[in-house]
Amino acid sequence: MSFDRRIKIAPSILSADFANFGAECQAIEAQGCDWVHVDVMDGHFVPNLTFGPATCAAIRPHIKGVMDVHLMISPVDAYIDAFAAAGADVITAHVEAGPHVHRTLQAIRGAGKKAGLALNPGTGLDTVEYLLDMVDLVCVMTVNPGFGGQKFIESQIDKVRRLRAMIGDRPVHIEIDGGVTPITAPLVAAAGADVLVAGSAVFKGGSVTNPGPYGENIRAIRAAAEAAVKAA
Repeated sequence: MSFDRRIKIAPSILSADFANFGAECQAIEAQGCDWVHVDVMDGHFVPNLTFGPATCAAIRPHIKGVMDVHLMISPVDAYIDAFAAAGADVITAHVEAGPHVHRTLQAIRGAGKKAGLALNPGTGLDTVEYLLDMVDLVCVMTVNPGFGGQKFIESQIDKVRRLRAMIGDRPVHIEIDGGVTPITAPLVAAAGADVLVAGSAVFKGGSVTNPGPYGENIRAIRAAAEAAVKAA
């Protein structure tokens, strides 16, 4: 998993057909996605309950590229090894999920995985400043975590811009999670984001038996974002 700042589209399987996860992962990769994003929710840190390590292990053989696992859970540390063993390439924890996030990031890297740090919309960048040399990715939540299909929070665009300046030349991805569409993707891409998580915007109109719309949706998001980067 080499580093570059080209736009990457990471469909969230939270919007996929739960009965066909393996086929859905194969379909979105065949249709041109870059990463597969897995939203793990515990019903405690966020008001929803989704997947565990067993689901990640089950879909891993169906994913050729990067499996990007976003842990919206608290506590985090006790589960890192399980998600690492399940085949996650990137493991992202929330800065709000525990009192010792530096230790959490150490544990993720200690498990041999890329370490991500996620920020809720109400969390400022002062929490990130002293952790940037510990992370491979910062995920800026552009909705409140817990559910798909929410409206994009525009105040986070300035957060992305300031985060990009703070990162400087460090090899750290900026990921956007929430409300990404061909309309909002250019806004965050121009501000400095390079990994765009999209759920309903990718999966709408398609299915395992009719995956063409997945590709159309992925290409539309990518084209809009790349145009904004070029114009910036």
